[in-house]
Amino acid sequence: MASKRTRSRFSVDPVRDRWESAPPWARWVVYLLLVVGALLLPAQGIGNIMAPPESDWPTMLSDQIGIYVLLGLGLNVVVGMAGLLDLGYVAFYAVGGYTIAIFATKYHWSFWETLVLAIVTASLAGVLLGAPTLRLRGDYLAIVTLGFGEIVRVTANNLNYVNGPRGIQGIPHPPTLSEWTVPGLDVQPFKYGLLDSRPYYYLLVFFIVVAIVFVKRLERSRVGRAWASIREDEDAAELMGVPTFKFKLAAFAIGAAIGGSGGVVFAAKQTSINPGSFTFMVSALVLAGVVLGGSGNIPGVIVGAFLLAWLPERFRGLSDYRMLIFGVALVAMMIFRPEGLWPSRQRKAELAEGSGGMGSMGAEVAGPGTAAEVTE
Repeated sequence: MASKRTRSRFSVDPVRDRWESAPPWARWVVYLLLVVGALLLPAQGIGNIMAPPESDWPTMLSDQIGIYVLLGLGLNVVVGMAGLLDLGYVAFYAVGGYTIAIFATKYHWSFWETLVLAIVTASLAGVLLGAPTLRLRGDYLAIVTLGFGEIVRVTANNLNYVNGPRGIQGIPHPPTLSEWTVPGLDVQPFKYGLLDSRPYYYLLVFFIVVAIVFVKRLERSRVGRAWASIREDEDAAELMGVPTFKFKLAAFAIGAAIGGSGGVVFAAKQTSINPGSFTFMVSALVLAGVVLGGSGNIPGVIVGAFLLAWLPERFRGLSDYRMLIFGVALVAMMIFRPEGLWPSRQRKAELAEGSGGMGSMGAEVAGPGTAAEVTE
């Protein structure tokens, strides 16, 4: 009887079953169509539907949506795959942005050189944060990471070397690779400047695709299995011989590197940055996008980050009420669909087992159909 209830609770999604049984060539065709669809997203016809009349749709894609999707993929490594609650993720975003700002304006490095340096620097920042703090768990780790994010912002705000609250101006755009124009579309995808936001969006799509491929391969490797064991039960993983500290540190470093790449594109697009761009609210929104979409599931994270970045801009006319509506929607989601809009099967199973779907972070939350033990 219990097995029957279990089978009904975890009913198989027919779409996922068809996807898992599909031949490799069919999957590659779908991947290619998705990339083509992402590249066609800045089209004017789509913008007329997705953006309010007073907004520029390609700018929304490059300045908000693309950045949030990339940051969501990076934070998903830490939160969704390794089960570590990071409330200061914006710090790595800031490290990437300030790295290109400093080295491009003061030392005249090229964009591609500073891109590599920014990714390495953000990754090292993740290691520096994780090395002394990753032996903490749950709320304590969340508080420490929140403090780290604020330390980076306040330091930038008080440091004369980076002009304090005025920030750094005159950051150069990426060098134009080619002035080739897409036939019939009047788009120069490799020409970077002030007037057209589409090349920056295409650059973000490239980074997003690279991040997805890299993270997906890690997820299916020994590293991904170690992250899953840490997320489900860190003590049991240690007893089974998994070097948990090393793999948690790797998750922080990889997530930080992805966040740093987003900071590079943001700084190069805006040509100036200041500490006001790296507040705690950025971390909170990216984390909300990861949880809303489905922590640990890459397609779900992309959907969640897209919605979190797009909806406030789409309904900017409701500026007096949009944060209230946003809060009510998040509360409703946590009540009626706590696993997210598009959760992975494993996350749904963890939630049903009472781990809250996020390893030790939600271990205190009883899952559906579970009863809390009462001890006297």
